[in-house]
Amino acid sequence: MIRIDKQLLDQVSEKAKKAPRRRMNHNFHQSPEDLLNRMLNAMEPDTYVRPHKHENPDKREAFILLRGSFLIVEFDEKGNVTDHVILSKEKGVYGLEVPPRTFHTLISLEPGSVIYELKDGPYIVQTDKIFAPWAPEEGAADCQAYNQRLLQQLQVNA
Repeated sequence: MIRIDKQLLDQVSEKAKKAPRRRMNHNFHQSPEDLLNRMLNAMEPDTYVRPHKHENPDKREAFILLRGSFLIVEFDEKGNVTDHVILSKEKGVYGLEVPPRTFHTLISLEPGSVIYELKDGPYIVQTDKIFAPWAPEEGAADCQAYNQRLLQQLQVNA
């Protein structure tokens, strides 16, 4: 039996706070080749997840809120926002599924935020994600500014 409890969330969140990328996965799948990848994903508000999509092979990705809050944003091929939702217990929105071939990103809205993530496998680093050409690369100087522009555009307080 795999338990997901406060102690595990605290451990993964603490690792995220200390990590250079300000996020940390805790995998439950046995190997990247598993047909269903399952993990905790702890993220701090100052992390940046470059908008991306999963296609060729097509993969669904689901997020279930465990703690904190997240903004999930979907985009069209040109980078225009097509949909967004805030995962938050206070708002009564606990999860969502992003269909294949859909550009999306996540922004952690508060410290210690953790989601349970499920994604079709297998995980192959070379084909897992197609990054949006209109968004900054991870590590670029304007990553935080990009997130802030999205938050302002969507009138979300972080």
